[in-house]
Amino acid sequence: MIRGLVKYIFRFFVLLVCTSLIFIGYKANQPMSVPEAPKGMTYVEFIQDRIDAATTVEPSRCGWGMMISLATLGPIYSVVYTEVAIHPGGFLEKYVAPDSNIPVEAAGANWYEVPSIWWNVVEQLSWTMVGEPTSQGCQFRDVKSPITDSD
Repeated sequence: MIRGLVKYIFRFFVLLVCTSLIFIGYKANQPMSVPEAPKGMTYVEFIQDRIDAATTVEPSRCGWGMMISLATLGPIYSVVYTEVAIHPGGFLEKYVAPDSNIPVEAAGANWYEVPSIWWNVVEQLSWTMVGEPTSQGCQFRDVKSPITDSD
């Protein structure tokens, strides 16, 4: 009986992980929803561009520090911001500073809308952290538009 329960939980976990990876892979190859992003640019192209930009920033540790910060803090912030957006006035909102990356239109969203809301937060946070031009800190070059095959 316990072995069957453990087997069921393991299968559910594997299915959840596989489904999540497929969702992320699909969304990462779709045009970004960030209005400031070049038209048609995918998240994969954006990250490739930002990695290239990180190699040209001086000092180089600054650019790589921002990319590592995005990779480590981005997932945590995206989950927290999604939760705050869906449940305004909830427990977490008391401890989270107001941020323009928290979508206000997501309040009371249905469970099946949460993955898309979360992905939009991931894109917006990524853009804010390493895509927006800034006059202080690491000064990444502007995001380059994806190369088109119309040559």
